[in-house]
Amino acid sequence: MLVFSAFVPHSPLLIPEVGKENLGKLDSTIKAYQHLEAELYSAKPDILLIISSHANSRGGAFFTINQQPKLKVGFKDFGDLLTKLEFANEIGFGYKIKESCEDHFPIILIADENLDYGSGIPLFYLTQHLPNIKIVSIGYADLPLEKHLRFGEIVRKQINLSEKRIAVVASGDLSHKLHQDSPAGFSPRAQEFDEQLMSLLNKGDVEGLVNIDHNLVAEAGECGLRSLMILLGIIKEINYQPEKLSYEAPFGIGYLVENFKL
Repeated sequence: MLVFSAFVPHSPLLIPEVGKENLGKLDSTIKAYQHLEAELYSAKPDILLIISSHANSRGGAFFTINQQPKLKVGFKDFGDLLTKLEFANEIGFGYKIKESCEDHFPIILIADENLDYGSGIPLFYLTQHLPNIKIVSIGYADLPLEKHLRFGEIVRKQINLSEKRIAVVASGDLSHKLHQDSPAGFSPRAQEFDEQLMSLLNKGDVEGLVNIDHNLVAEAGECGLRSLMILLGIIKEINYQPEKLSYEAPFGIGYLVENFKL
């Protein structure tokens, strides 16, 4: 049973020990995360399925599901040696997803003890009062958007079959090229991408997102669209209401927090 769904950003600067004096510039995103955390807690989930744009460290045209029994979160790559979390993996549900998808898509099981930061940052904020929640970690593939939408539709069937209460969170950032000093450089079309994506989301126009201009996507340098498409595949047949909780880009990267109220 699906009880919660959201799309969130994953800037390492959101972690207090990393962001430090920059944390105030992300105030809208942090408040939106706090709102989501309360909503998630109220939904009483047993399993959190996290879809991250950085979970598939191997790359390639296949989806991944992490089957390591214990999953650790840390941010030592960003200079933070203090923040550490650990979660149990819901291995059985992850394997059911693999079985249901393998006849349709290339999908492999991996065993990475340390979760990527794209998974870790949402877990840091959203599990404050859910330390015992079990995790399923999914990485997307180097495949067209419609394949990710279809992948999500098959995952939804497994969610519907489960007796567990399941939350789904897609992690990713929008354009990385919004400012002249953006880390990935500047594109005059970057803001166009972010605005178009948010407009299509607000209208519930999944078809429009699947068919978004490929050149515009490339210009934006985004890292969240395929995560989002899996999420939309999961919820597209459900009566949901998109709710934009925040959008900001203080460092030239678009950070969107979107709640899909079921």
